[in-house]
Amino acid sequence: MSGPARVTHASTRAAVLDLIRAAGMISRVGLVNATGLTGGTISTVVRGLLDEGLVAETGHAESTGGKRRVMLQLNHFARYAVGVHLDDARITYVLTNLGGAVVARISRAGSGTDEPGVVAARMAREVGALIESVGVERDRILGLGLVSARPAEHDSFARELELATGLPVVLDDDATAAAIGEHWSGGVGATSTFAAIYMGTGLGAGVVLGGFTHRGPSGHAGSIGHTCLDVDGPRCWCGGSGCLEVLAGPAAVVAQARADRSLTRAAGLVGGRTRAVAPVATDFAAISRAARQGNGRAQALLERSARYIAVAARSLANVLDLEVLVLTGPSFAIAGSVYLPVLRAELDTAFIARDAHPVSVRLSASAASAPAIGAAAIVLQSELVPRRPGLRLPDDLAADEPPVFVR
Repeated sequence: MSGPARVTHASTRAAVLDLIRAAGMISRVGLVNATGLTGGTISTVVRGLLDEGLVAETGHAESTGGKRRVMLQLNHFARYAVGVHLDDARITYVLTNLGGAVVARISRAGSGTDEPGVVAARMAREVGALIESVGVERDRILGLGLVSARPAEHDSFARELELATGLPVVLDDDATAAAIGEHWSGGVGATSTFAAIYMGTGLGAGVVLGGFTHRGPSGHAGSIGHTCLDVDGPRCWCGGSGCLEVLAGPAAVVAQARADRSLTRAAGLVGGRTRAVAPVATDFAAISRAARQGNGRAQALLERSARYIAVAARSLANVLDLEVLVLTGPSFAIAGSVYLPVLRAELDTAFIARDAHPVSVRLSASAASAPAIGAAAIVLQSELVPRRPGLRLPDDLAADEPPVFVR
């Protein structure tokens, strides 16, 4: 495996809380070993976390001859966060607990062309209904994460939503949010260097390097959809030619399917080429269903798309020396069974550092709602474990004894 996760936090408290979250369960001695902090410091910090209700004592490790160590873990129901994925077609809302697990989820019609104030008022009502559906007190909600494909366009909207809900709002990119959600909820294990490739109606990637989200100075790091794979290829809206998105993204797959009358009929693509065209997501889902039902033309289109994405993913893995690659987003949720083996084969055979370590390619367990879950995780991370240059933690969590649960 590659080098360590050098995690820096804004405070010792944040570092200890993050270690408890990452470990799942760990003793005070384990925290001392992992951080290099004194036993007195760890005891003081842990006592404060227990008093705040953020951490709970949950059993004892097996005895090694002395006093059995008390195990600590997050109190997952101490705090909550709301995550919202804003899209023109759909708005997805989730309420997650402190560990990033979804406790409530709803999906509603998208923002369309309504004025920001109108959409914000509607979203505030829907957020309120989401929270009330599980009976969580508002003072235990840390905030609301709002993510989209174009976050820079939604700054004023985020302020409207903050006023309408009474919750602090954090704004971010949907692909980045998906990566943070995987990291916070444990979807990538202990690795600190990974990427989440996000496919909705477009293609992007969220990148985590050494435990830190890498956004770049403009926030456009991970724009894998604009990797050039054919210098003589079709023009892309970004101004380039032969971009991955224009060659193999969901819109490209749909366009190729619509050029095939037989497949258009077999997949039931709404409208054909002469009537109103359905949203890309709807038609991509129809093509994916046709492939699962054995339609060879649909299968071939998806496999072609997967080969292009696999080559771009290999380049990303080579440049960043990734350990894990997660496929996430609504389109991978629908068609992941086609894409996953193709990407695995590419990374197994052509990743430059494969003799040193493999790249684990996996499908997110929550691919369909990953951006909303990640939006909530951004709130949890920013409120509870803010990071900055400062305390540096060691490479690995110290091994702890297996717990014996007590009632």
